[in-house]
Amino acid sequence: MQKTNILLVIGLLTGLVFSGFQCSSSELTSARLYIQQKNYQKAIDVLHKDVQKNPKSDEGWYLMGFTYGEMGKMDSLLIGYDNSLAVSNKFEKEINDSKTVYWVNKFNTGVNLFQRGNKTSDADSAKIFYDKSIDAFNSAAMLEPDSADTYKNMAFVYMSSGRNKEAIKPFKQLVQLKQEIDGYRYLGDIYYSLGNEKNSDYALSGDIEDSLEAQEYYTDAINILEEGAKNYPNDGDILKTLSASYILVGKQDVALASFKSLVDREPDNKIFRYNYGVLLLESNDFTGAEEQFLKALEIDPDYESATYNLGITYVKWGTALKITEEETEQYTDEDIEKYELAVPYLEKIIEQDSQNTEIWEMLGKVYTLLNLQDKAMDAFNKADELRSVATVSIGWTESELTEKLGKPEQIVETVFENVNAKQYIYNDYKLYVYVSNGKVIGYTSIK
Repeated sequence: MQKTNILLVIGLLTGLVFSGFQCSSSELTSARLYIQQKNYQKAIDVLHKDVQKNPKSDEGWYLMGFTYGEMGKMDSLLIGYDNSLAVSNKFEKEINDSKTVYWVNKFNTGVNLFQRGNKTSDADSAKIFYDKSIDAFNSAAMLEPDSADTYKNMAFVYMSSGRNKEAIKPFKQLVQLKQEIDGYRYLGDIYYSLGNEKNSDYALSGDIEDSLEAQEYYTDAINILEEGAKNYPNDGDILKTLSASYILVGKQDVALASFKSLVDREPDNKIFRYNYGVLLLESNDFTGAEEQFLKALEIDPDYESATYNLGITYVKWGTALKITEEETEQYTDEDIEKYELAVPYLEKIIEQDSQNTEIWEMLGKVYTLLNLQDKAMDAFNKADELRSVATVSIGWTESELTEKLGKPEQIVETVFENVNAKQYIYNDYKLYVYVSNGKVIGYTSIK
């Protein structure tokens, strides 16, 4: 709604409270006077008397709802307005205009508080702003339950405050109301991350309940992402998380069949080719993965993810051949040929991302196998240099942490700054990273 229209509504609404009513009871006359004087509690007192005398007082219920709105009590506002409309539609326009005005006010308040929370560096202050922002968005949702933007912003506040589980409900509302792509993406990511957290818990506890709960979260991710894939079949983020979830519930065959059909349907779709290639690589079908990644790069030569995974494919392929040669004691140059094929793709990734420790390490190993000792030493030195200055950002999700630093050597339960947390131990990076509620809350150096 345009700002001028909102101001106009406010003006009209205020005027309508004090004019146009006929044959009023003494209670209604007094109530309007109290409202004009901003003596809202007195107005409420006499309005209660009015509706007790006459439960079908559409005007009394309407004025009661309006007054509660001025007092900031949105739940009571709705009760008053609903009771008025149950009697008649006489004040329907005024009620709808009023709810719109209050919705705009609560929505904007929520946005402003969210922004203030994001800007503050003090965790306690940020939490206060986030909590107040959520309260404002909840009030906005009560006033306009069909506003998708309200639920979307509310979900983002929950995520920013590290309460991913609580973001599920508003994201579900967003999907239900608007089938918006962000709803599918974030819901899928949240379920997938929660599944990963439970898998980590299972690794520590050995409690089968943790494993079962992880599977439930992965299944939830699959259900919402399958729906998202139907509405947004070309979205790489949805397809990537969907394929990863399939694998973690043991449905690799379903994932392979699904992405093969997508590739058959749209052979020039690089995203379909790439995701199918990832699944084939996970299945150690190196020939099939190579075909898909090469085709994706034929479609888009600058497709970084396909470049990366093609390099990884050749490294894994070479390693598998090397193991077979050692087991059978029948040696060929096939493994060396695959390592040689990997080099240009790994080097291209380094050109694009010179801070990628994992690729420098891998290049060092490949150079060693190819007897390129000087290059190997340079690559290992670069990897060591990057590890020594590795940085972690507060607020990273667990998925971001493991994506950027890899899997930790160990995860243990601990307490960090009076908060129960999981300690991720990275010996290579000489770091302890502390995670609580799915987000990084701090890190320290390993002495």
